Amino acid sequence: MKFTAELAKTQGSIFNIQRFSIHDGPGARTAVFFKGCNLRCRWCHNPESIDFAPSLEFYPDKCIGCGACFAVCPVSAHIIRATGADEQAIHTIDRSKCTRCLKCVETCYAGALAGVGQTVTADYIVDNVKSEMPYYQHSGGGVTFSGGECMAQPDFLYAVLVGCKEAGIHTAVDTAGNLPWSHFERILDLCDMVLYDMKAASPKVHRAMTGVDNKLIIENLRKLCKLGKRIWIRIPYIPDFNDGEIPGIADILCEIEAEAREAGRKNAFERVELIPFHKLGASKYEALGIGDPTDGIKPPSDAEVARVVEYLRERGLDAYKS
Repeated sequence: MKFTAELAKTQGSIFNIQRFSIHDGPGARTAVFFKGCNLRCRWCHNPESIDFAPSLEFYPDKCIGCGACFAVCPVSAHIIRATGADEQAIHTIDRSKCTRCLKCVETCYAGALAGVGQTVTADYIVDNVKSEMPYYQHSGGGVTFSGGECMAQPDFLYAVLVGCKEAGIHTAVDTAGNLPWSHFERILDLCDMVLYDMKAASPKVHRAMTGVDNKLIIENLRKLCKLGKRIWIRIPYIPDFNDGEIPGIADILCEIEAEAREAGRKNAFERVELIPFHKLGASKYEALGIGDPTDGIKPPSDAEVARVVEYLRERGLDAYKS
């Protein structure tokens, strides 16, 4: 497949391009984060990635009270209200009114307002990725498409994968797997490996944590493994959310590994990564004006993470802490 002018113009929505990433596949990589997700994981540390539309972040500590945003907002979403015993006036945003036009962001030179998400073309992404080629060649890295859920923008993902494939860049797709199998069929010949999330074993627990059960996710994983695709499993580990799911996840993975060996393959998964929960997303929830569903949840200790990794290894899985 050629990276035609038509494919190069394919548009999609992203919210970040992170260079020199060492946690999104082998080697030094460029991680391209697509905006929009079809899951609602209660521990998400990138809440700005959930909506497909642009998001508005507000950092009150940076606001200098110039009033420029009040003047340009077409729906009067920016308001002043009194709070505290001294009824101090503070700047807030009525999110129910906000249309995310982001006109206020354009006027805020203090940096108190920020828009998250931009529409770009496939050739914009490919050009960005190609500029890092020397680092990929030296480290055995490449580009990883993540999110949000990158596969929820199938036309855009296909176009950028074609461009990267033509340029000889190693490609990885990071997915939660909750998509029609046809989405996978379209891109599997274009990506070199898949980073695949396993969040829970129980369909009931998975639905409670993400909004959907995991039937389709496990079905797609089995199909991927039968094709012999290079796969890294990624298990987010969140105390009080899915810590009790680790044995069940191990059962599923070990069963798939056994099926691979019966079919004459060495293994189904190249490695299994445990991703410990952290609180780096807390400030993002506040900036987006939404409650943090992980408030009160503490990150696991190093010793606890080490015990889980050791348990997975005892089950015969090549496990590591991410």
